[in-house]
Amino acid sequence: MEKKGSSIGQVRGLGSAHEGTHHWTLQRYTAAGNLITVGYLVFSFLLLDSLSYETVSVWLSGLGPALALSLLVVSVFWHARLGLQVMLEDYVHERGNRFAAVLLLNLAWFAGTAFGLLCILRLAVGAGA
Repeated sequence: MEKKGSSIGQVRGLGSAHEGTHHWTLQRYTAAGNLITVGYLVFSFLLLDSLSYETVSVWLSGLGPALALSLLVVSVFWHARLGLQVMLEDYVHERGNRFAAVLLLNLAWFAGTAFGLLCILRLAVGAGA
């Protein structure tokens, strides 16, 4: 196949996929969400009388703390998934291996998030005692 035009002409149209800014923005939003929810968690723990299982279970049975901790779990796992996905896309060059790695990452993200939310739910409704 004969190449036509200048070298810059051959490259034109092969640039950015224009998806990086969305991914970057999501990472920043989840990082901000992590800071806010971790701040709430630390502040709430400082206000508790003790950090015993009973005290934390009673605190977690409230709607606000359970919701905040659930948001923290989702945000932390989502943020980790985004960062690891970038790493996999940058360093795994074989197309099939990259697909498999990202698929496993998404399954791990889903399983970790679901398990975290289930644990919070069990503690919030008192089934963990």
